[in-house]
Amino acid sequence: MSRIYAFEALQPCHLPLMRKWLAAPHLQEWWGDPAAAAAEIEATLADPSTDPYLVTVDGRPLAYIQLYRPHDEASHPYADQPPRTGGIDQSIGNASDLGQGHGPAFIRRFVEARFDEGYTRIVTDPDPANARAIRAYEKAGFTALGERDTEFGRVLLMAYDAPLTPSLRGHRP
Repeated sequence: MSRIYAFEALQPCHLPLMRKWLAAPHLQEWWGDPAAAAAEIEATLADPSTDPYLVTVDGRPLAYIQLYRPHDEASHPYADQPPRTGGIDQSIGNASDLGQGHGPAFIRRFVEARFDEGYTRIVTDPDPANARAIRAYEKAGFTALGERDTEFGRVLLMAYDAPLTPSLRGHRP
């Protein structure tokens, strides 16, 4: 069965759903305090360096994903990445949707759309102890670059590079 994943720009009307999801134990484990995490997500609505999205599957809310541009901040810990690098963070909202193959599928779709926009690398930084997230990113096409200490804590930096052959992905700027 083919699933349809869509990415809707996060709006203020989505914030109650984000708060509900962030209160779930499987998200608190990695996002921490739900109120602080919700405030961080709400702040992305006004942050020009971050694009937040609600992910839907077959029209049903499924997850949160955000794209950020590490080169927009001189002190960003991933400013050492190549030009045209974007970064992502994501979380599946309901625990019942974990382990269903959604993560790798929508992450891959989201990343490929960013490649079509001209990004050449997408990075992500799961906690090295978050085996579920690491497996999902690997299945989506990411490879580990190594662990590093950042202002966000210890992370496993992972990257997904765009194919070098333009004919595989379409036009590049």
